[in-house]
Amino acid sequence: MSMLMPGAFNRALPALAIDARVRDALADGAWVAFNLSGGKDSGASAHAVSGLLDRMGHPRDRRIAVHADLGRAEWETTPVTVEAIAAHIGVPLIVVRRGAGDMVARWEQRFENGKTRYEALETYNLIGPWSSSSLRFCTSELKAQVIGPALARRLRGQTIISVVGIRRDESLRRRNTPVSKIDPRFAKPGNRHGTRMMLWHPLVDWAADSVFACHARGAVPLHDAYHIHGATRLSCRFCVLASFHDLTASVRAPANLDHYRHLVGIEAASTFSFQPARWLADVAPDALPSDLAAAIDQAKRDAGERRALEASMPPDLRFVKGWPSRVPTLEEAAIITSVRAPILARHRLRILYPTASTVRDRFAELIALKPANRA
Repeated sequence: MSMLMPGAFNRALPALAIDARVRDALADGAWVAFNLSGGKDSGASAHAVSGLLDRMGHPRDRRIAVHADLGRAEWETTPVTVEAIAAHIGVPLIVVRRGAGDMVARWEQRFENGKTRYEALETYNLIGPWSSSSLRFCTSELKAQVIGPALARRLRGQTIISVVGIRRDESLRRRNTPVSKIDPRFAKPGNRHGTRMMLWHPLVDWAADSVFACHARGAVPLHDAYHIHGATRLSCRFCVLASFHDLTASVRAPANLDHYRHLVGIEAASTFSFQPARWLADVAPDALPSDLAAAIDQAKRDAGERRALEASMPPDLRFVKGWPSRVPTLEEAAIITSVRAPILARHRLRILYPTASTVRDRFAELIALKPANRA
C-alpha cells in the first residue's frame, strides 16, 4: 500500500536540519548513534543523515545504531526491520532491553502496584495500568532510560550525538522541538569521564510524504505495518496514543491477534479502557472469544460504577502534590469508606480501613509520614 502523496517523487526532499552545535561536535569527532524504532521517521533520518555525514567526511567507524526492544509489545517484524535498516546504512546495531520486564509487564506491574496502594489508602482513586499522553513511561522507561545509559557506558568519555526521528508536524507537543539540545540525563556536564551527550532531530521540518519518499528513493527498508497493513505511524503493536485507523491496521495483522486479546484481557481485569475514550476491545470485537467479550461487558459496567462512585467523594480531598492535605471529617470519611468498599471487593482487595474512624486515622497517619517521606 503506497503512502505517498501524488507528485511526491517530483519534489526535492527538504534539507536536513542541522545547527552549529551538531556541526561543531561532528568536526571534533563525535560519535553518531542512530535511534532505530523500525518506524518510517527513524529509517528516513538514518538514511538521510548517513549520506550527509559521508559528504562531510565523518568516519563511518564512529557511527552506531541502537534499538530498544519493547518485547511482546513490538510488531513481530520490527526486529528484522531494524536489522535491515542498520545494514542498509552500514553500521553495527546494539539492542537493549529494560531489565525489569517488557512493555506489557510494565503495564501489568503498574496496575498491581496501583491496587496495593489503593488497598493501603495511599491513593484516593484506583490507578489503571496504561501509559498516556501525560505519562509516557513507554518512551521514557523502556526507551530513553535504557538507550541513554547503554550509550554512556559503551562510549564513555566520548561526545555522543543521538539521531532521533522526531518531526514537528506529528503533534502539538512536538511543535517546538529544537534541532538539537544537550542531553544531561545520562552524562551530566562536567562528569568525571568527560562524556557528553546531545540529541539531534534532523527531520523536524519534514512532512510524512517526504519521509515515505525518502524510503522509496533510497530503497530504505520500510516496515510492513505501513505498506502491507496501511498504518500511518509505527510504535507498539497497539499504542495508547494511536488513532482508530492505526489500531485497526494493527489488528488486521494475524500475528498481532494474540497480543490484542491479551491487552483486552487487561482491560477486562482492570476495568480501565486502553485509551481514555476508547476500549481496545471495541476495535475488533469479532476477534474476541465469547468469555472475553462477556468479561469486557462486565468491566465496562464496573468502570461506569467506579467512576460514579469516585465522583461522589469529597472533591477537595482529591490527589494533589503533597496529598493528603487534611484529615477528612467523620462524615467525609464515611463517604470514602462506602465508595472504596465495592471497588476493593471488585478487585478482591482487603478492606484495611472499614470504618470512618479508621479512614480518618489513616489520613492522619499519612500526613504525619510526609516529613519522613520527603527526607
